[in-house]
Formats: sequence, C-alpha cells, structure tokens
Amino acid sequence: MDNNKTEIVICLGSSCFSRGNRKSLPLIDKFLKENNLEDKYFFRGSRCFNICEKGPVLKIGDTLYEGVNPEDVEGILKRSLRR
Repeated sequence: MDNNKTEIVICLGSSCFSRGNRKSLPLIDKFLKENNLEDKYFFRGSRCFNICEKGPVLKIGDTLYEGVNPEDVEGILKRSLRR
C-alpha cells in the first residue's frame, strides 16, 4: 500500500458479506473510480474484524462504521472522503 493513501477496508467475512457488504463492495469501487479518488485511497477487503454482531463493517482510515447497509455507502463515502 502507498503510505500516502488513506486505507478503506471492507469486511468480507461471511456474516458481513451476506448481510450487505457483497453489494457494498462494487458500490465503493465505483464511487472511487467515478470521483477520481483512486490516487488518494487504497481500497481492499479484509477477512473479518471479529465484531460480526455489529456488521456489516467498513473502515475508512481510523474510523470504523458498523451496521453499514448498501444504501448507506454513498453517503458515508461522501462525508468521509470529501474533507
């Protein structure tokens, strides 16, 4: 990872994946591409954050978002990435 990029990590554990992150994954990728943000953010999946009861989970930089639904993703990204 480029140390100058902020990391975005989506949980791909079975619980988070089946509860919404399967749909959120392409939405995040699309948002980064459409807004030309790929040079500022490094997007990757993670196996599990071990807080399944709070999922789906998404982490942007040092901020952890819990209970993220695909419908929430664009708003979270707009608020978090457009600072």
